[in-house]
Amino acid sequence: MADFKDKSKRLRERVKLALPVRVQCRESAEHEWVEMSRLIDVTPFGARFVLTHPTERGRLLHMTLPMPRQLRCLDHVEDQYRVWALVRHVTPRAQSGASGTTISFEVGVAFTGKTPPASYIADPSTLYDVNSVSAENSLWTVREIENPGKSGVRSEKTRLQVAVGVRVEAFDEEGRVSASEETVTENISRHGAAVWTTLKTERGRFVRLTNMETGLSIIAVVRAARLGPDGIPRLHLEFMDREWPIEGLE
Repeated sequence: MADFKDKSKRLRERVKLALPVRVQCRESAEHEWVEMSRLIDVTPFGARFVLTHPTERGRLLHMTLPMPRQLRCLDHVEDQYRVWALVRHVTPRAQSGASGTTISFEVGVAFTGKTPPASYIADPSTLYDVNSVSAENSLWTVREIENPGKSGVRSEKTRLQVAVGVRVEAFDEEGRVSASEETVTENISRHGAAVWTTLKTERGRFVRLTNMETGLSIIAVVRAARLGPDGIPRLHLEFMDREWPIEGLE
């Protein structure tokens, strides 16, 4: 029994391997990006790496990497290990340079298998959580999160009906700003905002919201895009990398 426990523990220990990894993400039905990165560490069941594209906990990513065969749970004879992975942790990292401050994201994922769930095919912005370990290949299975982002912090009681001047920026597949618009918020809280904007951005996409007065910039995910009863389109945003300071807003 002791030998089995020791083997199981070793399998879960992180191995520091700076292997190249191709990460593919479909933020929405119409938007997809691919980024090359390098692993920080890896186990047979997950890995850590850094992305310049924003992502969030609960997203599915597709990874391709030259995984050592002794660490694989499937495809032992293939040159490249192709596996779906669930984002479990995201830590923003700011770095100052000659061109200003850049943001990257340290991502921790759990490997989930060769194919994504059917609900992902229908809507790639669907969020998931780990469910149980598969008896077939020892990788994680996933379950869909119901009403993602719905919690007490997003209650209308915490939202201020105030117009804050902001710039909304959408990103292209390379992570560059592809569209920008200056507008105002309909309401705002520490954790999210509703913004009037004519930008064509789908649910599941990421945008950058900048306070025109203070210069504060926050990465946000689009939870809904709708046309209000007044005929004006709105984006409902959830902030990802920090909270919005609401002190002094009235």
